[in-house]
Amino acid sequence: MKTVRIPAGWPATEEQARAVQDELRGRVVLDEPGPSPGTGTVTGVDVAYDDERDLVVAAAVVLDAATLQVVAEATAVGQVSFPYVPGLLAFREIPTVLAALDRLPCPPGLVVCDGYGLAHPRRFGLASHLGVLTGLPTIGVAKNPFTFTYQEPGAPRGSASPLLADADEVGRALRTRDGVKPVFVSVGHRVSLDHACAHTLALTPEYRLPETTRRADSLCRRALQEATP
Repeated sequence: MKTVRIPAGWPATEEQARAVQDELRGRVVLDEPGPSPGTGTVTGVDVAYDDERDLVVAAAVVLDAATLQVVAEATAVGQVSFPYVPGLLAFREIPTVLAALDRLPCPPGLVVCDGYGLAHPRRFGLASHLGVLTGLPTIGVAKNPFTFTYQEPGAPRGSASPLLADADEVGRALRTRDGVKPVFVSVGHRVSLDHACAHTLALTPEYRLPETTRRADSLCRRALQEATP
């Protein structure tokens, strides 16, 4: 598989990356509800790294939103395009994630990222960044609350509580399994928070994490093994 190169003009310093975030953040659309849960297609994206070879592998897996059956999948192998800096992780991954999305044979529909959207110190995590660049509706579903605070939601599946930056709600802690640690849902682009949570519940009929994330994680790990001699 051809390796995705770092795009010309890609930020090389923290200052440059933060300037790009500042420029693109104003393009995030927050006043659209997004697609209805359980309709159309929904795509999970995830990445895996080979630090010794400075490689990142991205996977995109399209599911039928009603049945959660796999419709299509694609992978891409690229160079790690930015140093590890908390809050700027999207710059390490986006060129390769975009390549994987471009290789899909069908429209991705809603894109679910294993990470953050507005629940980000600069309110512009991977889900928002990817949404602005592609124009696609996106959400972030993360495994931990990053730097934000929340009250434990109720024990039953579907219970939720605000994920807070001081007094601002930047997402929700959402219980996807009875009595199991919540996931942390935030808006990326062109989706409301209510719909983001509804999509997350529709994608978690059996496990804590969305099927989109589980399938994309498995695929990118397999692709990384195949890319590593």
